[in-house]
Amino acid sequence: MIVSAVLLAAASATAAQPSPAELRATISRLVGFGTRHTLSTTTDPKRGIGAARRWAAGRFGEFSKACGGCLAVETIGDQFTGPRAPNGVRVEDVIAIQKGASDPDRVIIVQGHIDSRVTDVMDATSDAPGANDDGSGTALVIEAARLLSKEKFPATIVYAALSGEEQGLWGGKLLARTAKERGWKVAAVLNNDIVGNTHGVGGAHDDTHVRVFSEGIRADATREDDLAQRANGGEDDSPSRSLAKAIKRVAEQDKGLDVIAVRRPDRFQRGGDHTPFLELGYPAVRFSEVTENYDHQHQTLRTENGKFYGDTIEGVDFPYLARVTALNMAVIRELASAPAAPDKVTIQGALSADTTVAWAPVPRAAGYRVRWRLADRPDWTDFKDVPANDTSLFLKDVNIDHHFFGVAALSSGGAESIITFAGPAPRK
Repeated sequence: MIVSAVLLAAASATAAQPSPAELRATISRLVGFGTRHTLSTTTDPKRGIGAARRWAAGRFGEFSKACGGCLAVETIGDQFTGPRAPNGVRVEDVIAIQKGASDPDRVIIVQGHIDSRVTDVMDATSDAPGANDDGSGTALVIEAARLLSKEKFPATIVYAALSGEEQGLWGGKLLARTAKERGWKVAAVLNNDIVGNTHGVGGAHDDTHVRVFSEGIRADATREDDLAQRANGGEDDSPSRSLAKAIKRVAEQDKGLDVIAVRRPDRFQRGGDHTPFLELGYPAVRFSEVTENYDHQHQTLRTENGKFYGDTIEGVDFPYLARVTALNMAVIRELASAPAAPDKVTIQGALSADTTVAWAPVPRAAGYRVRWRLADRPDWTDFKDVPANDTSLFLKDVNIDHHFFGVAALSSGGAESIITFAGPAPRK
């Protein structure tokens, strides 16, 4: 029997929830390192990126000890050189791996970048508190690890504090490359960057929404892939976009925050640490607050004409950050409990009033959810659940020409994978 989504949401609501006080304590500690610039000192025990990374590793170690060694804590690193580090710099990511109980090769990554900066991106010595950018994302990751490490899941969860984002997305590149080298089957990457402020530079205030950015055309697509996507109408249903829609669905069930699912890989002409994952073909999205305050991003601490500039802890709304953290955790719980998404889904029904949807069986799936919608709509509107021994569904009077179709795999507890968009069956 498959549990309903309503019961699943109720179970999520009764699970451990993030603490604004814990989030505040984490950001306060991060700010206390003075600067976390990627080029800052790595040897000082109290100041700089090295001290911050060692502290994050220590926190993960504490959580692991509390759960009987359930987290494998690592520091991975490599040398990077670029315009923002012309002499080269060793970039290190601190990761904690919570190995899945029955499907450990399938991996969900939640990440934020621990490095910070001021106005001059090369200034590695001035105080750069980075309370919101991206102390908020790092605190979210640490809080998720504190709570979710007490639970067990079929899939593996990787908690990551990345370095080098401000110098060239190098921490994201390092972890994405590590995922590929280790053969992780990455089901989702949740990148959290600037997720704790609710007061915009223009005076707007919004503590009820969060933005989720996702790509449509795949960064790793070949020309052949592009042509197939164009012919099939799947521009709004890439793995990244499917992940964003799953996040929006979970948010609607949990009723904590409303998701603005932005149909763009990131903010206009800007990027984040999810980008390297997209370039390798992994489903990845970016969470970000709705009302950014640019006076409090990438700013040297100062007051000019009565206006304060700088990314300090006073600019973080901790109840809001707790709700963003809770949404991330709900998504992780869902996807780490669900089976893998179907590898390929096909449809047949040309020159017919009916459509047949088919897919390959998914290991450990307790059933499947076949979804469809009118082709002029972005969100799925209709579905039908089928048992695990079925790998096709005939839909009478659902015309293939003006509907889109997709299939998700379901666990016995009702957890749903991201949806695989349906394409044409191979020609015989």
